[in-house]
Amino acid sequence: MADKRFLVVRLGSLGDIVHTFPAVAGLRESFPGAEIIWLTHPRWVELVASSRLATHIWPVNSRDLSSVRSTIRKLRSACWDAAIDYQGLWKSAMLPFVGGIKKRIGFSSATIREYGVPVLYTDRVQTRSTHIVDQNGELTLRVDASKPLGQVVLHVSEAGEQEVQANLTAARIERYVVLSPGGGWLAKCWPPDRFGGLCQRITNELGLSCVINYGPGEEGLVASVQTSTGESSALAYNTGLAQLMALLRRAACVVAGDTGPLHLAAAFGTPTVALFGPTDPARNGPYSSHDIVLRSPHATTTYKRGDSPDASMLQLSVEEVFSALQRRIGANS
Repeated sequence: MADKRFLVVRLGSLGDIVHTFPAVAGLRESFPGAEIIWLTHPRWVELVASSRLATHIWPVNSRDLSSVRSTIRKLRSACWDAAIDYQGLWKSAMLPFVGGIKKRIGFSSATIREYGVPVLYTDRVQTRSTHIVDQNGELTLRVDASKPLGQVVLHVSEAGEQEVQANLTAARIERYVVLSPGGGWLAKCWPPDRFGGLCQRITNELGLSCVINYGPGEEGLVASVQTSTGESSALAYNTGLAQLMALLRRAACVVAGDTGPLHLAAAFGTPTVALFGPTDPARNGPYSSHDIVLRSPHATTTYKRGDSPDASMLQLSVEEVFSALQRRIGANS
């Protein structure tokens, strides 16, 4: 019998791809000899490659017509056993549909947020699980996989490791906590002055350094955090993906909202303290039961992209977060 060929579609983003890895690992472990082609945005090729789950990675930019056309031509030129769309958006579902793949698996309308997308699937899975990792695993089972999820091991490049080590050494940093104040949209973010206050307590009471991770356009946010640290210094670190992976893997703990760096750190097994508000940690939180999730009992799940911190994020105090950090680091010592 010829080896199977599967198309995996998960175009972005960082945290969502990380939450897809276990399901694709289940696919890989169920069909060790299968050819697994992963479609993703060019920005995330390095991340997908770090899992070593895909046989080939095809970059596609859904906003670039020539890129989409090229990908569709490649899809039509090959034979496929099935396509699994772990994303559930029009832009992801249309690729295997227009690419002529006969068996197309995706979420039912009960799970998908974009109206009408399931019409492009031949197999619509009405998931029973709560967490997105388990929901993705239910899609994997639809191709008769023997298991929904598998073991994931992410690999960091040697160049990334060396650069991070050199920068930490230059800053005289050994053991450190990563603070990630960004969040894509501000409603999910904990206020920067509270991150600054947390940094003070980490430095003064635990004797650990703080590294502030930030991305493009977040310079002002980082400056606000640093201003609030008082006499405690914190290293601001804007890195590429390889360096971010190395930074998170080495950390004593990571404190962040519902963001890609949080989920990437959890995938490495790095202790995390997750700060949640308008998004639901039961669905999107760290998958490990060892990590600590803080969320106000008054929080309401909305997923609305507000331009200021949600009221529920303001209900998380520095004292509460610091106490959780102490417990998480202590449990890992």
